[in-house]
Amino acid sequence: MLTKIYSATPVGIDAVPVTIEVHTIPGFDFTLVGLPDNAVKESHDRIVAALAVNGYDTLRRAFTINMAPADIKKEGAAFDLPLAIGMLAGCELVRTRLLARYMLLGELSLDGTLQPIRGALPIALCARREGYKGLILPAENAEEAAVVEGLEVYGMESLIDVIHFLNEEPKNELDPDDVFAPTTVDIRSLFRTSAYPSDIDFADVRGQFKVRRAVEIAAAGGHNIIMVGPPGAGKSMIAKRIPTILPPLTLEEALETTKIHSVSGLLKRNSDGTRSSLIVQRPFRAPHHTITSVAMVGGGVNPHPGEISLAHNGVMFLDELTEHPKTTLEVLRQPLEDRHITVARTKSTVDYPASFMLVAAMNPCPCGYYGANNPAHPCTCTPGQIQRYLHKISGPLLDRIDIQCEIEAVPYEQLRDTQPGESSAAIRERVIRARAIQTERFRDSRSAPTDRVPGGSSVHCNAMMTAKQVRDFCTINDECDQLLRFTMTKLGLSARAYDRILKVARTIADLAGSPDIQKQHLLEAISYRSLDRNTWGA
Repeated sequence: MLTKIYSATPVGIDAVPVTIEVHTIPGFDFTLVGLPDNAVKESHDRIVAALAVNGYDTLRRAFTINMAPADIKKEGAAFDLPLAIGMLAGCELVRTRLLARYMLLGELSLDGTLQPIRGALPIALCARREGYKGLILPAENAEEAAVVEGLEVYGMESLIDVIHFLNEEPKNELDPDDVFAPTTVDIRSLFRTSAYPSDIDFADVRGQFKVRRAVEIAAAGGHNIIMVGPPGAGKSMIAKRIPTILPPLTLEEALETTKIHSVSGLLKRNSDGTRSSLIVQRPFRAPHHTITSVAMVGGGVNPHPGEISLAHNGVMFLDELTEHPKTTLEVLRQPLEDRHITVARTKSTVDYPASFMLVAAMNPCPCGYYGANNPAHPCTCTPGQIQRYLHKISGPLLDRIDIQCEIEAVPYEQLRDTQPGESSAAIRERVIRARAIQTERFRDSRSAPTDRVPGGSSVHCNAMMTAKQVRDFCTINDECDQLLRFTMTKLGLSARAYDRILKVARTIADLAGSPDIQKQHLLEAISYRSLDRNTWGA
């Protein structure tokens, strides 16, 4: 007897369908083919135990199971459930009428209960794309998969529940009216109640008006920013509050962000212990400076997303930038430019999105007090030590950071000020207005392949503009042109810096509601590239 069960497996941040063919004959054998990994091969022992505990004896059958397509590696224990159902169907213990309508996934415990899996959201999207009626998976993953509209999602607690459902029997044999119902999720309520954290706010920041302005511009245009200043000036405090002034995630962004965290197994749990069904807050990733290059970009024998992809649609904060290994920092250069990362391994190649705001913070020297003019903490570093310290940040990486600003220690009078600073909500309103202008500006190009950033993401903020869009939307008059020409020559800036100055100027004009880039907008944008280039070794 030949039975077909349908499932899927994550590849990158998407999923591909997998057809499980089970051939059953009398005998005592079990053969599994189709490029399964060790976890899939071990499923036989888990399945036999779970079936025996629940009163199903399949040991008097020989099973030959093929997992197609055979050229894709099958990973993890999520195939336990479809394999078990295929074996039961081969023994005529499960009806086959519904098998062609649903995808099945789930890891089996030895008592037959279903354990959660990774990648439920991309698998649900795959099931809808392939035209399946619904998806059967562990109850703990049900809400995550149920955010996909047009797909029936059934969260099951155990193998017995799945058997009852496929045999079209009630959930409870003693209550014929207790039938299985698909899981539903109110997406609007998720966005309404959880869009922003409530425990941090820009109102907590004292002083630092210049840096607050620079951060607002960075948020409004999606620009990368670096803050250089002495210890305790508030660099980390400001960086952690940047997500609170960014525009809320759109549904498209939330789905893409959730897919990445889903395949990584990093979806957080709610207060009631259930898994989050959808990420509605922009990610904030702050990897420690001991992070490796592989952990940063992703990869491994079986590739998984790295920190730059986990920060997609959000913020990556690199504190103490010069403490990160130089090799780790240099791998950021290509993702910062292309906004995606390709991880190539011997057996597979996957693409991960990497469109994030880089926020970096560092001291100006090893002791931290160079240029601080603080009599209590004079700089004790030699010129050679300072040069070696700053040379840890390469010119090409610094050139990709749009806004470069110095931050000074907060005066005591401002620390004692009891009046709260401007709130995140007030700043966010201005940022959202500026982003709305940009959304309208790029609306016609959102579906045009020629106006997409490398990797296929549509342009939705000024920092993502292509070279053609910079020419189209960042036009300047003769006076501004002469100013920019003088700046480029005086500071010896690169062609990349030229484009990035214009992008920042365009964002400043958007915040001011100006349709054109004016001289004051360009002057402010130039001021954010005014770190001493000689000091930085550029």
